[in-house]
Amino acid sequence: MTSPLAIVTRTAGTNCDAEAVRALELAGARVELIHIQQLLDDPQRLQEAGMCIFPGGFSYGDDIAAGRVLGLELRHGMYAELRRFIDADGLVLGICNGFQVLIESGILDPPVSESPKQGELKSAAGREIALHANASNRFECRWIELEAADTACVWLSDGQSIPCPAAHAEGRFVVQNDAVLTRLKDAKQIALRYVVPNAGDSFPANPNGSIDNIAGICDPSGRALGLMPHPERNILPWNHPQWTRLSPRSEGEGLSFFRQMVQAASPVSV
Repeated sequence: MTSPLAIVTRTAGTNCDAEAVRALELAGARVELIHIQQLLDDPQRLQEAGMCIFPGGFSYGDDIAAGRVLGLELRHGMYAELRRFIDADGLVLGICNGFQVLIESGILDPPVSESPKQGELKSAAGREIALHANASNRFECRWIELEAADTACVWLSDGQSIPCPAAHAEGRFVVQNDAVLTRLKDAKQIALRYVVPNAGDSFPANPNGSIDNIAGICDPSGRALGLMPHPERNILPWNHPQWTRLSPRSEGEGLSFFRQMVQAASPVSV
């Protein structure tokens, strides 16, 4: 047995792939950085991996909407293969633009219709969750603090705290109605929340105005996770802007996020 393989994808506009590769390598994974077209051409490559990561950036310039073009490529080009990968204990992670991509692809949105055709993908018109423009109507870039909720995500620990930067313009998590939010809570799909110190105005601790301070959700299996902030940007002790004022630490808090993911991934025989 050897360390699990993490596939990190990239395409035009991706700009956080190097950080994701570095975080995964430091966490103990073997990493292969590949262009998304290679994966679309040969989705069977997923069978060699334990993890598939969609990093941040501005895929295809965020034309139409953030993550929509790449999300539609996944939706129509390899949705079934991604679901089989997850069902076979693979882990999927989307960070910032990657979160937007997973939402647009349907991987994190309830993916199965209630029709007799089991496995039929919901149309975009039937979506119940989305990532909209920030409530401030501008790009927000600042350090925030995340906390893991009572979540189904297989590699997060309840109460786990992760300070890390957020940098996005379309990160406001919204739901179609209160029933959808209740269902997400009941299924333990709310994985991460922004830590908001005061009961009043949540800005800027919640940088985008997401409902219930939601920063990340997982699918019902807990094996696919999307989040807006960037834990890969806090993996070394001095990544934190106040590191000289913090208690001595050997690594950034974001590294444990990736180490736990690597430990949860199925090792692959070689």
